[in-house]
Amino acid sequence: MTKNRILICTFLALSAGFFGAYTSGQITMMLHSQKCQNQPWGFKEMCNTWMTPGAIWQGSTRGLWTGTILGAFVGGLVTRQARD
Repeated sequence: MTKNRILICTFLALSAGFFGAYTSGQITMMLHSQKCQNQPWGFKEMCNTWMTPGAIWQGSTRGLWTGTILGAFVGGLVTRQARD
């Protein structure tokens, strides 16, 4: 049971981390791109190009950490053994 518990917790932590990284990266990119909305077309495109990599990196890193920690916590709760 111990091997299965570790495997399940690891899988849940990694999958929650990757989902959190993707979701948080997309949200952060949308929030950062709003700063470029009031620019003329050419400057707007340059602003979006400049802001996107940093926003995706920042959001993905934050989402990866948060998702992994929460996924491991949930995995531990799901696979815990009942005490008598």
